[in-house]
Amino acid sequence: MRPFLKWAGGKARLVPHIRRRLPPGARLIEPFVGSGAVFLNTDYPAYLLGDINADLIHVFLQLQEQGDAFIQACATLFTPETNTAAAYYALRAEFNATTDPVRRAVLFVYLNRHGYNGLCRYNAQGQFNVPFGRYRRPYFPAEEMQAFAAKARQALFVAADFRTVLSLAQPGDVVYCDPPYVPWSATAAFTDYVAGGFSLADQADLAQQAVALADRGIPVLISNHATPITAQLYADARVDTVLVGRSISCDGARRGAVTEVLALFGGMTE
Repeated sequence: MRPFLKWAGGKARLVPHIRRRLPPGARLIEPFVGSGAVFLNTDYPAYLLGDINADLIHVFLQLQEQGDAFIQACATLFTPETNTAAAYYALRAEFNATTDPVRRAVLFVYLNRHGYNGLCRYNAQGQFNVPFGRYRRPYFPAEEMQAFAAKARQALFVAADFRTVLSLAQPGDVVYCDPPYVPWSATAAFTDYVAGGFSLADQADLAQQAVALADRGIPVLISNHATPITAQLYADARVDTVLVGRSISCDGARRGAVTEVLALFGGMTE
């Protein structure tokens, strides 16, 4: 199944490799759920899905709770009249100003599909600041939203830091972590999907928590770029490398196959 949101670092291309390496369990925990590609394409009895981006989680909650009514509300913003720069910036301003959780969630779906390159980016004041994407006819993902809503019956969504989500893990759970990736260089990082970014100290803390969970019998799979930093961070894991297409860069010449790692702490699979 395809996610209904565009998302930088989405895992659609990596899902087959992830599925092969995830051990069985009673519940899959994702502290960095993103667009939900792994959730949508795995088959666990239950899910605990978290992300620090509260707007993202609130969209999922509205879709889970309201289903078709929420989908229909989103559809009203996918018209020729709303696909102009003037309309986009007016609706973006409304998104940044509104305190209505339902309206904010509807606007988030609109901004995701009409904004430049499907980015989700905030400024230092926490305001969404992605420019207009200028797409000829933005796609409205009605079927994908319906599929997500149906599967969301198995899920609990939490807007929280990864540390909080991981603290809820119990024996029988399996954890998949897709953190903001370690940058290839100082200029290659894309970590501002929430204000504040994701530091190397956060990367190290995540790896340490993976070791601690594995020691409790809770396997943790982490995906990241293959770099000397991740090689050091994941020294206690079984590490596999895979080639995947890069799609985050705005420069088409820089998009192509790159090496990523899948590091499994505990719970070895075939």
